[in-house]
Amino acid sequence: MPARPVRSDARRNREKLVTVARAAFANAADAPVALEAIAREAGVGIGTLYRHFPTRESLVEAVYAAELDDVTASAPALLAELPPEAALRAWMDRYAAFVATKRGMADALRASLASGRIATPVTRERITGAIGAILAAGARSGTLRGDADPDDVTTMLLGVSLATPSGSDPERIGRLLDLVMDALRPR
Repeated sequence: MPARPVRSDARRNREKLVTVARAAFANAADAPVALEAIAREAGVGIGTLYRHFPTRESLVEAVYAAELDDVTASAPALLAELPPEAALRAWMDRYAAFVATKRGMADALRASLASGRIATPVTRERITGAIGAILAAGARSGTLRGDADPDDVTTMLLGVSLATPSGSDPERIGRLLDLVMDALRPR
């Protein structure tokens, strides 16, 4: 029996909930985000939120998936409009925003990771693939090192993320990302 198509209003409500939750988690730092506040901000009742996302973890997983899709899909778009080195630096800023969103949903995200509902190796593979595409373009143009391993760059970005607790000065994060960029320029 084929699945029933999702009504357009239900799809819009789900999208609104994910959009509002993304903003709420990104701005929450380490404070818990109330699901009731997300529903209210999205203009729906709490029952509608729970119909789409029966648990906090299921909402977090949807937000995480949307953020991961956006950050990885932004690499080709940035390369289409910017030189590779500028695309990489802009992508790093986007990645930093991705990390900030994850911090606001850390507890629920840890539960999803521990249960295996979110696969860490797949996330790292997608992030590393996006970095690799930009590095390859930069190596071809001569503006980024050709010997930089995309997985090493992923590790450096994770280091910046771990070294900058939530609420860190954005200027400091920017300086650290600039240092990563300096390491990726040809010698």
